[in-house]
Amino acid sequence: MKIVNDSNCGWLKQLPKRKNINVIKEDLKCDYLIIGAGFTGLSAARQLGEIQKNKKIIIIDAQLAGEGASSRNSGYLVDTTLNDGFTSNKKHQDYLKKIKIYKQGINSVKKFINEYQVDCDWNECGKYFASSKIEDEIKVKEFSKLLSKINYKNKILYQNDLKKRLGTEFYKVALYTYGGILINPAKLARSMISALPQNVNIYENSTLIKWSKQNKKIHARINKHNLITDKIIFCSNGFLNLLGVKKRYSFPLTLTASMTRQLTEKEFESIGQPKEWGILPVRPMGATVRMTKDRRILIRNTVENKKPNFMDNNDLTKNLKYHKIGLKKRFSSLPEDIIENTWSGVVCRSGNGSQIFEKLDENIYVAGCYNGSGIGVGTLFGEQIALMASNQQSDIIQVIEDRKKPNWLPPQPFLNIGINSRLFYERLKANSEI
Repeated sequence: MKIVNDSNCGWLKQLPKRKNINVIKEDLKCDYLIIGAGFTGLSAARQLGEIQKNKKIIIIDAQLAGEGASSRNSGYLVDTTLNDGFTSNKKHQDYLKKIKIYKQGINSVKKFINEYQVDCDWNECGKYFASSKIEDEIKVKEFSKLLSKINYKNKILYQNDLKKRLGTEFYKVALYTYGGILINPAKLARSMISALPQNVNIYENSTLIKWSKQNKKIHARINKHNLITDKIIFCSNGFLNLLGVKKRYSFPLTLTASMTRQLTEKEFESIGQPKEWGILPVRPMGATVRMTKDRRILIRNTVENKKPNFMDNNDLTKNLKYHKIGLKKRFSSLPEDIIENTWSGVVCRSGNGSQIFEKLDENIYVAGCYNGSGIGVGTLFGEQIALMASNQQSDIIQVIEDRKKPNWLPPQPFLNIGINSRLFYERLKANSEI
């Protein structure tokens, strides 16, 4: 499973290139092997290194650490999500459990950045669930009613107020929630690499080819070398199926995003000089849009059912045109050539919007499938799966295990037929929100 991905992520382009990249070049043994060096894997490695100081811990990634989905997302640390189907009383209870996990995730990230003095452009500015269609006011009001019932501060806004706050009159109605946080995800991921304890060895561009359990040990083939470990923790999120872990409980989707260069003073004045903001769509396939701290605009408005290890330049160029259309709809005064970077990233989904967190065997553990909310939840699950793999318990593990479990997905080709049909339907509904 060789990972092929573009190297043009706008967040990563703002950071200096990392040096001293280690690749596995010999046969190895360790006490713990962690697969995947994103938010989950890095958090698991950090936690393990702190509580298992005398153990040898290895973390590997098929590409550069932290430069997969962790650095390629839109940088939302979410406290609430809109499209969770919370219509029945049972689903209402499931939603309460989910946002309890979101809250714990925010706390985990906040604790990390405070402890390690991390600069990741943390901004507790809230977020907007917005729509260009006034008929979506019904859905916005329903969600506002639910949030108010559970004491989540929120406010419904309309076009005039939104134009003042966002610099665009594209949106007709939105629900502003006060608890969301915006960050630079690449800065956070990079800081987690720097925070790894000394008993953690990280190997990058090191691909897990195959693995098996033999005589109570895990045998892994990585690149051209063998590794034997006592315990293995899978934190590979969208790649779980390809590694044969929790098959038929999750599936990957490939998203593409673009980011503009910094707006000039004149361009920034033309849209009203708004403060940093983030918009999530009311309709599931609508656009995610951000105004960053340094006056760049990010837009993500494409979702595709592709293999998670491939997104070529032709696909990126094709999706770039949709990003340009989306920007022009919102900010007609800005020039056509303002986009500086376009990139792809993988999100992991389950059939019912729940996450994977499980002990599969005496020495096999897995955490992943965050359904687009991986910064906080991924950090939390990494820390807690490390505790579980150390035979420890916590109140937070109890919260996680009380969640709704992922449902079983149909086999191929039926799964892809269902995914593609749903994506087509949602695209039609959200066509105006591009």
